[in-house]
Parts: sequence; C-alpha cells; structure tokens
Amino acid sequence: MKRTHLPLNALRVFDAAARHLSFTRAADELAVTPAAVGQQIRALEDVLGVVLFRRTSKGLELTPEGEAGLDPLREGFLRFEESVAAMQAGQASDRYTIAVPREFYAEWLAPRLARFQAGTPGVQYILAPDEHADFTEANLDLAIRLADGPGELQGVQLAPAMRVTVAAPEYRDAWIDWPGMTMPDGRNPCIRAGSPGQALASALAGMGRTILPFALAEGAIARGQLVAHGEPEAATRSYWLIAPPPQWRSKKVRALVEFLGAYSATG
Repeated sequence: MKRTHLPLNALRVFDAAARHLSFTRAADELAVTPAAVGQQIRALEDVLGVVLFRRTSKGLELTPEGEAGLDPLREGFLRFEESVAAMQAGQASDRYTIAVPREFYAEWLAPRLARFQAGTPGVQYILAPDEHADFTEANLDLAIRLADGPGELQGVQLAPAMRVTVAAPEYRDAWIDWPGMTMPDGRNPCIRAGSPGQALASALAGMGRTILPFALAEGAIARGQLVAHGEPEAATRSYWLIAPPPQWRSKKVRALVEFLGAYSATG
C-alpha cells in the first residue's frame, strides 16, 4: 500500500504550537522564529484543507479540527521515539566490530584497545578477518586502513603520515617491496610482499631492508628488533580510523574514536 507523504516538520511545529497555544513560545522551543512557525502552520492548513488555530480576545485557540487530530498525532510522535530507540538498541552498545590490518592491530591498536577495555568491562570486540571488508556486509562499526585519507567516509588520522627505512640488526643486503612502497632508484627487491605486515615480518627475520609506515615500525624499533636507517620522513599515507556517517555518529563509536584519537597524539 502506498503511504501518504506526511509533512512531519510542519506536524512537529503544530504539536509545539498546540501545547503552548503560542507561536512565540513554540518558536523558542524549536529554536526558530515566530514567523517561521506561522508559515509552517499555514502550509499545514493548506495541505490539510482545514483551519487549525483561531485567534480570540483571550489568545490562540485550537479549532475542533485541530483538537481532533492532536491526540493521534502525539501518540504517533511517541511511537516514532520508540522506533528510534529500538533501532539504536539494535546496534549493540556492548559490542564493537572492527576491521584492522593484523600487523597494525598487534603493534598499535591492541595495547590501546586494552586500555579502553579496562574502562569498559563487559564489552565484546570482534575483529573482522578482512581489513577491507564492506561495512554493510560485515556489519562493521569501524575500520582502520592505510590510506591517503577517509575518502567519502568519516575518519580520524591515528598517526602522523611518516615512513621509515628499517632492517633487523643483522640483515641481508637486499630490499623487501610491498604494494604502495616506493623502491629506491636502481634497486630491485628480493621479496615482493603482499602487505606492509608481510614486509614487516620479512624485515624482522633479517631478510632485508624495507620502508614501512613509522607507526607500524615504531614498536619494533623501540624494542631493538629493527634499526632505523635514517630519520622518519613525510609520507602520503597513514593509518585512518574510518566509518560511514551513521556509525560515526553513534555514541559507542564516538567514545572509542575519542579515546584512540587522544592516544594517537600521546602514543
């Protein structure tokens, strides 16, 4: 059955004006001007073909037609609120589903997520097996990706866009390549890794030098497992925490985003 198009904004204005019996007080509640309230009421009257208010010496009054529709309207708004609450509850507040590169999870996210978990007991964390999983198909809340930026999604940069050349303390004089890495001129790789994580594992095994996002290599450098060959330098890509706008606006996602954003600045 085809549903009738409802002028919901005008109906919301009508409800406020009917409760206050004043366009001015309704305007204060709705944060608009009294003139805007009057325009919405007149437009609604035109659509319905009835008069909803009349002015008397005592002030504004509802007409019988306005009175007749008021209780069902308020019941409808209550059902809308219940519907919204049900939809919000459907996005479980006690569970996060996150797609993240395995190596970045181990080196950067896991220690910080442990701190967040300490303050949110009982919350479940589900790690998607595919870091590039589709948000809808995998029912993701958030994803972390090595990218130039968030693109059409909402996002926050978790670490500065820096890269560094690294190798194990004892390593072969060879290079390890991976998609997105720019090889030094005149060098050919001995290994073509499929991801930064595979390049990191190869470097840790002493198989050669590679250029990695600094956020990915920083922990291994601090532990003495890798040695930096030169200072970190600017890069175009970094790790971004991203989500579509509906997920990004949810209370639980904002809590984790703000937590990780704060730690991204302090390490």
